[in-house]
Amino acid sequence: MSNAATPAHQAGAGTDSASGNIASYIDHTLLKPEASEAEILKVCAEAAEYHFKSVCVNPLWVKTVKTALKGSGVLTCSVIGFPMGATPSDVKAFEARGAVLDGADEIDMVINIAAARAGDKGALVDDISAVAEAVHAGGAILKVIIETALLSDDQKVLACQASVAAGADFVKTSTGFNGGGATAEDIALMRRTVGPDLGVKASGGVRSLADAQAMIAAGATRIGASSGIAIVTGEQGSSGY
Repeated sequence: MSNAATPAHQAGAGTDSASGNIASYIDHTLLKPEASEAEILKVCAEAAEYHFKSVCVNPLWVKTVKTALKGSGVLTCSVIGFPMGATPSDVKAFEARGAVLDGADEIDMVINIAAARAGDKGALVDDISAVAEAVHAGGAILKVIIETALLSDDQKVLACQASVAAGADFVKTSTGFNGGGATAEDIALMRRTVGPDLGVKASGGVRSLADAQAMIAAGATRIGASSGIAIVTGEQGSSGY
């Protein structure tokens, strides 16, 4: 695990979700392929206003987001191999390296889901390690999306173990694009598997303060959501990621 992992994890874990500081858990997210520049800038303005942890976007928008968030204290996050994970590892690493060079502070990659379903831990470690090396070389941190909706519990554990072995900084439940989303049960399983030192990110279907608090109680240290404002204002967010 990189030296960047512990501070990133502690930054989420040290907040008090019951006292209104839940915004610092949230990666304010807009990953729809049809998102316009105006919509991306709106999300950035919202993140700065509500003091979210990061804005998470597709690689195309990293430079735009980095510029828009300058001086706000909000991080820039991007996704790699998204949303299928069915891209060769060297291509994922190339994509990740480019996003970090463009200004991404955090990278959320999708694993080789077929390898997880086949029980091939070696292939998973190789896939994640390639991206981790590229991300950490640029001083960024890596979150690994294991896509829980497509895996059995044993496969989820295997993917989490591979993430630890490969030096990831976080494990993450879902893309929000491949069916299903975060559940408190999956968060608890992931937390038990990775132990206290890695971050655990709940994403997909977290649309209310109650949803977010349930995930945090189960062990999440980060929340990925397109409904960040609804979460922090105690409203109910709409569907979508």
